[in-house]
Parts: sequence; structure tokens; C-alpha cells
Amino acid sequence: MSVATRTEPQLHTADTHDLIRVQGARVNNLKDISIEIPKRRLTVFTGVSGSGKSSLVFDTIAAESRRLIDETYSTFVQTFMPTLSRPDVDVLEGLTTAILVDQERLGANTRSTLGTVTDANAMLRSLFSRLGKPYIGGPTAFSFNIPTMRASGVMTGPKGEKKIVQDAIYLGGMCAECEGRGTISDLDLSVIIDESKSLAEGAILVPGYTADGWLVATFIESRFFDPRKPIKDYTEKERHDLLYKQTTKIKAKGINVSYDGLIPKIRKSMFSKDVDALQPHIKAFVERAAVFKTCPACDGSRLNEAARSSKINGLSIADVCALQVTDAAVWLRGIDDKGVAPLVANLLHHFDSFVEIGLGYLSLDRPSGTLSGGEAQRTKMVRHIGSALTDVTYVFDEPTVGLHPHDIERMNNLLLELRDKGNTVLVVEHKPETIVIADHVVDLGPGAGTGGGTVCFEGTVEGLKASDTLTGRHLDQRMALKSTARASTGALEIRGADSHNLQDVDVDIPLGVLVVVTGVAGSGKSSLVHGSIPAGAGVVSIDQGAIRGSRRSNPATYTGLLDPIRAAFAKANSVKPALFSANSEGACPTCNGNGMIYTELGFMETVATTCEDCGGKRFQASVLELRFGGLNIAEVLDLPVADAHAFFDAGETRTPAAATILARLIDVGLGYLKLGQPLPTLSGGERQRLKLATRMAEKGGILVLDEPTTGLHLADVEQLLGLLDRLVDSGTSVIVIAHHQAVMAHADWIIDLGPGAGHDGGRIVFEGTPAELVAARSTLTGEHLAAYVGA
Repeated sequence: MSVATRTEPQLHTADTHDLIRVQGARVNNLKDISIEIPKRRLTVFTGVSGSGKSSLVFDTIAAESRRLIDETYSTFVQTFMPTLSRPDVDVLEGLTTAILVDQERLGANTRSTLGTVTDANAMLRSLFSRLGKPYIGGPTAFSFNIPTMRASGVMTGPKGEKKIVQDAIYLGGMCAECEGRGTISDLDLSVIIDESKSLAEGAILVPGYTADGWLVATFIESRFFDPRKPIKDYTEKERHDLLYKQTTKIKAKGINVSYDGLIPKIRKSMFSKDVDALQPHIKAFVERAAVFKTCPACDGSRLNEAARSSKINGLSIADVCALQVTDAAVWLRGIDDKGVAPLVANLLHHFDSFVEIGLGYLSLDRPSGTLSGGEAQRTKMVRHIGSALTDVTYVFDEPTVGLHPHDIERMNNLLLELRDKGNTVLVVEHKPETIVIADHVVDLGPGAGTGGGTVCFEGTVEGLKASDTLTGRHLDQRMALKSTARASTGALEIRGADSHNLQDVDVDIPLGVLVVVTGVAGSGKSSLVHGSIPAGAGVVSIDQGAIRGSRRSNPATYTGLLDPIRAAFAKANSVKPALFSANSEGACPTCNGNGMIYTELGFMETVATTCEDCGGKRFQASVLELRFGGLNIAEVLDLPVADAHAFFDAGETRTPAAATILARLIDVGLGYLKLGQPLPTLSGGERQRLKLATRMAEKGGILVLDEPTTGLHLADVEQLLGLLDRLVDSGTSVIVIAHHQAVMAHADWIIDLGPGAGHDGGRIVFEGTPAELVAARSTLTGEHLAAYVGA
């Protein structure tokens, strides 16, 4: 009897491609690095802010994957797609389709809501068009982006046949009053005119409209009213002529000129322009004067009366969109109709995904532009939960941003779920709670900027802890509770706060100390701090909004540092300051001050080459011959902040205005940054600290920071806390919205909101010192902080 032999199955060649290989990557500050990343595993990239994590993950791996996929489309299609240049890397092998889930804010279009960007509104419109009572029309009848239109005339068919049409109606759901925006714009007249004064005394408060200037002279010479009479004493006609009169011809100072009322005049000259393109003082005026109020016709729902009249189980589509997602899911489960069962099941999955990802407290009518960076990133994740795709590469940029420690575990489970489906998950992260779940860790550094860009460690989490890298040393480090808290010097009173989900909150925020406001995501922290602090309280607020800047912008231009530098160069060389601006007279004429020549090649990638005339220095040769302290302007802009501070702080080159700004940049941990480094190349953490350094100079006794640890390495958090201590010790009251336990432990006073999110939050659940919060353990924050400090 023969015995059958059993052969072990041989590994198929197709299964050997289990690594993403990167060789010779030199994007931004990467120093010719080579690494191998395992596929179908969770890999976390860590390192100090500016060490090169995003350059490797987003600008090299993900960018090349997307570029290769774009090349598979026809040249016709590619002309409508953004052109992507090939990353500066020698070899990239083993790439799969990359899906980016970054922190870029969702489109801030006034018509864009959470429901529209996630397709939930599209499904709801279909549902109401089928089951809504009374029936008013198809899905478009419930869309606030489509107006109802009527048409009359002759309709011509495809073969030339003609048909007379009378009052053909094309149904849409848009509110005609606000055009589907939910709000109508108005101007605050108290900011524009002082009713107690006359025109001759300076009643017009608009920038540039001085009582003795030409702009006001037009009104004074018009003879429509008495310029010496207070505005409050004007008749109705005089008031209308001053504020709203349409264009007419008058004679002012012997010259024929056009006269416009003040409101249409400033609407045309100021309010119709891009706010960010205005001069700072005019921008500040526009932001004060422009007010938005809820549309009275639709009560903010954006929909016309017909769309609001159709209901399912007692609720209209506007009512459902106004519910927080958890409540909308309860309403949806009450619909039992087999004809729409697949639609209801799909929508329920959508709602459940919101809850699973920690966004169940949001409502579908929430404008997408108001979502924080963390909320925007988690919203993008909704479409990937439950996806049937496998063998793709998911790329995340700090998915735990804006999450309370209680919510981080849920996010970790989602990352592991994506990995377990057979996907490659790449995560840029600083939080230890997420780093420790990684299958593979890549630590970049050792420093930031030119001091980074190398791989310090590659391996397991246990190996990272045993290594002597900066991340390895800080991974298990914990900030101790502050032994003695500072005594407050007063209190900022908030009474009856009820914006968004706040439930008539009364709280006294101590002044003269470091106050941390915390609570789970959606508990009402931002509503309390940003929306309820009384106007005129002397507050300087630094939120998570992105800083704007083109490739011409850099830290020197953004902070205003370039102004004193240009003045110093001009004085030393007896020439105009404009010569030392790459955006003005000193710019290289060949590249227009860009330093690079950009060649558009249609559907192919744009080619960027260094300008041969200026060698990438951006300035004319004659300007580069002018020196200050032995350096020309291009050499100064190439200095790191720390070296520039030494240059402008002593000796013949001492420039106090420049040294002051540079000192603030060093305080926020940006000493390594070059003065002329383009803003688009800065990491998220670097941009936020740059904004902090800029706003620190503003006058105000209270500084409000919203998640200042975003993008910060564990080591950088210590430096930030040191800066906050120095600010408080100098007399500034600091209020921080934060989830980071190190910041909580370092606080003098903690205000904890909750207990849940949405309508389950909005209440103060604890006020006191960190030690008292840990001792009580009465809230979720208290439990997690106690675990963090090892109590």
C-alpha cells in the first residue's frame, strides 16, 4: 500500500509583493532616506513637528500613488484634473491606491452642510419624495440648492416639432428670500455712523471717511441735508438720501460728480470684495459691520414653505436635518415601509457610521465650514466605514485631533478594523494611545527642519520604547499634577450661556491663571469659550483656522518681520525699502520674484526649474550687492530663526523690532525655521505655532487657545507648557481648550463640560484644580486624567 506524499503549497509570486519600498526620498527636508513599509499592517509615523513625516507619507508615497492613478485617465480627462509633479525620490515600489483622509477643512461654501458633503441629504430627499405627505414632487422639490422656476413659451422637440407651454413649473426647494443660505446679510448701522454727531463732526465711522476729506465732502456739498445737524435729527427723506439714495449727479466744489448713498457706496467699495484681500484696518471694519441674521421666511431651514409642509411621522426634512444624528437615527427606525427598505437601511448605516466615529452629536444642517479640522477628517472617514475595498492604502493625518481620551479608543478600533480587512494603514500621529497599537513604527528626526529628515528608528513599539530616540524617551513619560496652583486675580463672568447646545450655563472663569476647558468632543467647549465670552473683555483668540499664504509667503512676511528688515537694509544702503521685497521693485524680472520658473505643459505635470538669472534667490543681482552686517537680503532670509535672532539682537546690526518678533518665534519652538521658507511647506503644527507667535503681540489681557497641542510631539508639548507659564507669570490670563492630559495636569484650574455630546452635554460637570478632579473621578475626564498620572 503506497502512502500519498503531501507537498507544502508554494508561495505564489503575486503574494511576495508585501512591502512598500522607498529609496532616496528627498522631498522638502528628507535627506535621501530609504525605508520599507509592510503592507496590510498599521504603520505609525512619528517625530517632532517639522521632522519630515508629512513629507514622506503625504508628499512622497500618497502623492506618487495619486499621480500614477491620474495617468491612467485619458489626456482629455487629465486636462480637468490638477497636475501633480513627481516627488523627488529615486525608487517607489509596491504602491497601491492611496486614499487620503487629511485635516483639510471641508469646503466653506455657504450652501455646503454636513448632510450635503456626506450624501445624507440626497438620500433624505429621495425618502421624502416617496413617503412625504402631502406629496409635493420629486427629490429636487426638497433641495435648497434648486429654486422653483416657471417657464412659458414655445418648446421645440428633437425633430423640430413645436409645443406651446404655459406656466411649466420646475420644482425646487430653495427659499426665495435667502436663496438657500438660511441667513440674510445686513449691515450694523451703529458701526457705520454715529447718530449723535453731524457730518461735519465726523458722524461717518467708515475708514477713510474723515470729516474734512473728499469722500465726506461729496455728502456735505450735496445739499440733500444740513451737514451741521446730528444724524438722529434727520427727517426720513434726509436719512434715506444719506444712506440709500441711488446714483445721481451733483456739483461738489464746482465739479460735476456722481452721488451715491453711503450704504451702496461702501457695499460696492468694501463689502463686495474678498475680505482677505482687504487692508487689515478695512477688513476689521467689514467684519464688525457685516452681520448675518436668520432668514425670517424659512427660519434658517433654507427650504421654501412647500418643502417644509411635507412630513413623515410628523417631521419635515428640515426638522430631521436639525436633529442631532443620534435622534435622526431614532426617527428613521420608526419608518416601516418595504418600498423604501433599501433606502432606509442605507441611510441608517450612514447615521450609525456617524455615531461609531464619534460625530453623533452633529446635525445634518451644520455648515461644513464650521467643522473643526478633526471633525472634518472624521466626516471624511464616514464613507470608508464598512467599505468593501481591500488592498488599498489609507493615509491619516493625526486622526485623534480634537478627540477626548475617551474617544481615542473608538478611533483606534476603526483604524484596526480597516487594517484587518487587508488594507495598508499609514498614520501620522503624536498621541501615545495610538502609537502603541501600531504593528510598525517609523520615527523621523532627530530634530525639525534642516535638523530632521532622517529615519531615527524603524521597528516595533517595544523596540521604540527601548531606543534612545526623542520619541522613545517620551513615550511612557507622564506629566505630574501641579503641586500648587496659582491664585486667581479675578474672574470673567459668563451668565446664561445658551449658544448651540449650552444649557443656560453660569460660570466664573478665573483670571491671572492657566485655565483648561475640557470635555468630550461636542460637549460645548468652543461654544462656551468662543461664543459666550462678553465682547470687550480684551480677549485675543487663536483658533484652529488655517493660515493663508501662497508660495510667495513665508514666516518673515506672515509675521511682519520683513518690514523692519527691509527698513534696516534701506537705511544702511540709502535706498528705498521696496528694493528688498521679492514682491516689489527688487524682484528678479525673469521669475517675478518666485525663484522658480513654472512651465505649464497642459495635461502633463507642471515643470518647476530654478531661475537661471537669480539662482533661486528671487532678487535682482543689483539688490544682492547691497549688504547689511555683511549679508545680503537673500542670505538673511536663508537664516534659521535662532541665527537671525543672534544677528539682529546685538552689535551694529541690532534691530529691536526684528529681534522682538524673532524672540517670539523662538518661544513657540520655531527656532529652526528659515525666515524665507514658503508657508505651504510648513507642517500643521508649525503653522499653528506661527500664528501663536504672531498673535502674542496683540493687546489683550486674556489669551484664548483652541487645541494648541495639535501637531505637537510629546517633547514639544513641554516647551509649549513652559511658554504658557511665562505668559501667565507676565500677567496674561490664558484659557486653553484642550484634550491633552499633559495640559490638563499642568493647569491651575479645570472646567469640564459634559457629561456627553450634543444635547447630552452643554453643562458644567466639574470646576476645580486638576488634583481635585483626579481625586473625585466623577467625570470621564477625571477617570482618564487619573489613569494618565498613575493615581
